[in-house]
Parts: sequence; structure tokens; C-alpha cells
Amino acid sequence: MLVEQIINGVVLGSMYALIAQGYTLIFGVLDKLNFAHGEIFMLGGFVCLASVALGASLPVAILITAIISGLLGLMVEFVGFRKFRSADAHITAALSSFAIGLVLIDLSQKVWGAEPVALTLPGSLQTATITIAGLKIVVLRLAILVISLLLMLVLYLVVLRTGLGRRIRAVAESPAKAALFGINVTRINQQVFVIASVMAGLAGLALAVRTGYSSTDVGFTFGLKALAIMAIGGMGDLRGALLGGLLVGVIEALAFQWGVGQFADVFVWLFMIAILLLRPAGLFGTLVSKEIRA
Repeated sequence: MLVEQIINGVVLGSMYALIAQGYTLIFGVLDKLNFAHGEIFMLGGFVCLASVALGASLPVAILITAIISGLLGLMVEFVGFRKFRSADAHITAALSSFAIGLVLIDLSQKVWGAEPVALTLPGSLQTATITIAGLKIVVLRLAILVISLLLMLVLYLVVLRTGLGRRIRAVAESPAKAALFGINVTRINQQVFVIASVMAGLAGLALAVRTGYSSTDVGFTFGLKALAIMAIGGMGDLRGALLGGLLVGVIEALAFQWGVGQFADVFVWLFMIAILLLRPAGLFGTLVSKEIRA
């Protein structure tokens, strides 16, 4: 049914958007891409899987995933970006984060293997449905959508309305000027990596809960699409990351609805090319300033 597929696409797109917002936040502040971000997303699913396997309830698994994802973000910032802040260190930082991502993939395969690993949840949690306007909706998918949108709303409000958000925007505009005003640039960078990584880890958890398994290859595939979504929405724009993620999710869902699911990725990339041809800076982006835009 078309409406159900669109709902599925929106749920999928909300997970894409969570990852893309993390990319956007880091890029907006450091003007650099974190290629280890997708692997933190991947590990979020495995941390959830391991927590549940050890007897943790799903809420506890969510908390553990958030904490470990945040710590991984701190590690990536320290190893891959702390020493490469200068404007001419883009390639060095990118290669460093890419190498960290490869290490995380290799370690994950050593621990869990290269094949998908099943996530065991109570059957009632996976099958419970509610009926809204005549449509049967799986409660778990609805919860994923609502929580994802709430997380993105909280991030939006933090960046736009709080003291931390003002400091983040100041560092994004000019780290040197922010330091002159007494802002601890290193601490802001750390906080940005923690926030972005927690969102990526929770997105990975959401995917594992939605599909019922975790796999070491999802970090690359989802991470690459999240980069495309950031370009579609506008580099450094949180609104664009949200809209781009939802659009990509719906495009993929409609491809399956119309019987051309094998070409879903092709449609996503063609959509990105079309957007960039019409608006080189993306839907909400600007070619002038890299300041975080909420």
C-alpha cells in the first residue's frame, strides 16, 4: 500500500537524518568531514545487540549505546582531529578519520564476524500494532520515528536557543575570534563530537531494532548516503539534513513500491545530482558562510 510505504520511507529517512545531522554538526564547526561517523553508527547497533544479549532491557541498552557512542566520538576527535585544526589540514583529517573507521570495522568483524548478527527482542515488542485512520502501523517503527524527530528537535533547540548553541555557532563562524572571547574551542569541539556520535549511535540502534539484526557493512552504506543527504540539504544546515534524510527515505520506499527497488540507490544519487545542478549549495545551504544554521 502506497501510504504504508511512504510511512516506512519516513521512518527510514528519520534514521538517515540522524546520521546526517551528526555529519552536519561536525562539518559546520570544523569545516571537515568525519569519515568514521558511519562506523560509530554501525557500532551503535552492535552495542545494543551485545547489551540485550547480556540481559539489559531496551531502555538500558539505549543508555549504554549513547554513552559508548559518545566516548567513541571523543576518541575520534582526539586521534583524528585534535592535531589537524588548521584550514589546510582537510585531507589529513579526512584520511585520519577514514583510517579510524577502517580500524573500527576490522575490530567489529573480529568480535562479531562479517555476517549479520540477529538482535533478539520480545516478540510482542516487534509485532505490536496500532490502527490510525484505517492504517495498521507497527508501534516499534512509530516509536523510532517519534524519538528520532524529538532528538533532532532537541538538537535544533540546543543550537538555536542555548548558551552551548551560541558557543557552537561562534566556533563555527571563527575559532580564533571565539577563543578571544574566552570560549574553550577544544571543549566545544569535544562536545560537538559527543553530540554527533550519540545521535549516530542511536540511529544505528534504531536500525538494528527495526530490522532485527546488525551488520558490519551498514556503516559504509548508510554513512555514504548520509553524506549525500548533507549535500542535498546544504552543508552545515540542520534543517537541510532533516529534510534531505526524509526525502531520501521516501524515494527508496517508493522505488520498492513501484517494483524497482533494485534501483533505489541509483534514484538517490540521481536525486542528489539533480538538486546540486539546480542548487549547488543544497536546499538550504549557502556558498558564502559555513556557520551552523538551525
